[in-house]
Amino acid sequence: MPTVRVGRDRLFAALGRPYTQEEIDALCFDYGLEIDDVTTEKAIIMKEKHLEDDGDVEGDDEVIYKIEVAANRYDLLGLEGLARALRVFTGTEAPPVFRLSSIPRASMLHMYVKPQTSQIRPHIVCAVLRGVTLDEARYNSFIDLQNKLHQNICRKRTLVAIGTHDLDTLQAPFSYEALPPHEINFVPLKQEESFRADKLMEFYKSDMKLKKFLHIIENSPVYPVIYDSNRTVLSLPPIINGAHSAITLRTRNIFIECTATDLTKAKIVLNTMVTMFSEYCENKFEVEPVEVVYHDGSKTVYPDLSCYKIEAPLSEILGPIGISLDVQQVVCLLNKMQLQAQSYSLKGEPWVSVSVPPTRSDILHTCDLVEDVAIAYGYNNVPRSKPKCMTGRQPLNRFSDKIRAEVARAGYMEVLTFMLSSHEENFDMLNRTDDKSKAVIIANPRTSEFEVVRTSLMPCLLKTLKHNIDHPRPIKIFEVGDVVTLDPSRDVGASNNRRLAALYCNRVSGFEEIMRLVNSVVKVVRALHVNFGEYYIPTNEPEFFLKRQCKIVTSDGKQVGYLGIVHAEVLRKFGIPDPCTFVEMDIEALL
Repeated sequence: MPTVRVGRDRLFAALGRPYTQEEIDALCFDYGLEIDDVTTEKAIIMKEKHLEDDGDVEGDDEVIYKIEVAANRYDLLGLEGLARALRVFTGTEAPPVFRLSSIPRASMLHMYVKPQTSQIRPHIVCAVLRGVTLDEARYNSFIDLQNKLHQNICRKRTLVAIGTHDLDTLQAPFSYEALPPHEINFVPLKQEESFRADKLMEFYKSDMKLKKFLHIIENSPVYPVIYDSNRTVLSLPPIINGAHSAITLRTRNIFIECTATDLTKAKIVLNTMVTMFSEYCENKFEVEPVEVVYHDGSKTVYPDLSCYKIEAPLSEILGPIGISLDVQQVVCLLNKMQLQAQSYSLKGEPWVSVSVPPTRSDILHTCDLVEDVAIAYGYNNVPRSKPKCMTGRQPLNRFSDKIRAEVARAGYMEVLTFMLSSHEENFDMLNRTDDKSKAVIIANPRTSEFEVVRTSLMPCLLKTLKHNIDHPRPIKIFEVGDVVTLDPSRDVGASNNRRLAALYCNRVSGFEEIMRLVNSVVKVVRALHVNFGEYYIPTNEPEFFLKRQCKIVTSDGKQVGYLGIVHAEVLRKFGIPDPCTFVEMDIEALL
């Protein structure tokens, strides 16, 4: 979850009164937030630089709250949105109404999009904040919100990149283009000399902050770039803005542009930026729109600050919470969460109509209204009751734990391994061939270690043994876990199967040790419901020695497992010098 750092004094000033530590903790908790840490700027710097003496540390002793917020609440990523939400929640302020400036379309600023941008970053949305009053704290908050959005919804600038500019230093109209790197020259932010775009990439490879974004465009034949009518570069998204239009404390009019590969995310990011900082505009909560003109002639005005409606019956909202309220009480609770709600009646049943503001992009469904009503009502105020549905443990999980306990009593240590493995470990290293009918293959795996979903627990235990080969003998390990195989009869095309696997490694094979374990497990299962007769039948599997392996079957011929001495070739491939015996049993078949 994202953590927002806000100064205590600024937060209290924004809330309208001071709070004790207990009061602010309770207020944040009631709203679904948590104060993760209380620290100071100096302490943060000392921790980041691993210093023990604060004598040479620059920074003040202002108390700073680190507040955890929900990952989908982008409106809470800055002080402005956080304080506004708490003021509305406590009833000291009504939810704001955001509006666009009433200017004719012909008088709007225009952003012209060239067709080449479709090769690299096809979307752009823009807006203007007029008459903004900034001080150092507001400026820092403005930059901090951009950084938080870049790390969160923007996915480290891969989906969206935000550019903010001093509009008074620029000349409209603007153009969004994609050009070869050698054709782009400008002075980047915090620099004094001009760079060609490809040379700038080399320059920033040594920059700790910006080098992690270079991969987004550096291998592209064209780079995205934004110009004004004088061919002054505003920004080279998603890397850096131009120095010419840098924002300062004297900036009065801010031009905001968001380039993106995901238009929906870009709209959310732009709405978040303008709704958070339009409160500092001369006309509070008013945003000037910008018309984006595409190369095909289509035109769109941004930002879209319109509200959208969600309607739901009262019973659908209160049912999942388990409380009884009248419709007006629910309307009041929703209003506390910045959701404008009204009640009406449909066929004699009370309904709620909710107008969702542009700040609440997390509201997508009725269940989101249920969550907000529960938060506003107070989770601690919801009466305790027994669930009407079964919430106990599944029989398979209970049975698996009994098997675990039985194997542990036999002296085996449980291990927990990954569900994914490499194709080589799952087949070739076990002397098995892949007939393409069993294993679920991972598309575009990030690493060769995770290419397939395991079809057996055997490679996992052998790999665990390999990494712990220096432990004293005997090594006795086991795992109870799922394997996955292709299954055309299932709607998802595959099925899980719970297995027990155990591995014994010593100077001698220890076949009798594994047989003793199997007999112990079979004894427990037989006492329950399974009828075993002569349950060992010889097999011919390539991962075991011939005539040193068998399958485990019930009296009706149903196979529930197999065991044997692991083949020397398999042990060599896994780098294991000592003989091993392995058993794998189908727990679901036993159940």
